[in-house]
Amino acid sequence: MTIFPRLWRVVVVVALASAVTYVVATKPGNAQAAGIPRLVDLGADKCIPCKAMAPILVELRKEYAGRLQVDFIDVWKDPSAGDPYSIYTIPTQIFFDGNGKELTRHEGFISKADILATWKRFGYDFSAPGATAPRS
Repeated sequence: MTIFPRLWRVVVVVALASAVTYVVATKPGNAQAAGIPRLVDLGADKCIPCKAMAPILVELRKEYAGRLQVDFIDVWKDPSAGDPYSIYTIPTQIFFDGNGKELTRHEGFISKADILATWKRFGYDFSAPGATAPRS
């Protein structure tokens, strides 16, 4: 008779644990768990070079969905969000490999072609369909 209430509690605990795991895994910045390279742009939606970067970031996010994670952090709206990145100027773009290791960073505006060239320099050739890992 008491097995059903116990089983129900176990089901609830498992469901909650699964929900928490999903939220943490899908939070921006957790693409490295899936081995996906990540570009983080730290800026502000009111800074002129940052505004010029916005459509490039949208394009990259759309064009390389599932192969490249692109995140924008507005450090004027949330100054503490930039603290872990130790930036000195905006915009700053930080390139992370699929394991979360910082590869390089760039300060100021950077074109889409230069972003892709930077990735290519580290072995990520996004022009090849399905490419997400550096070539060996």
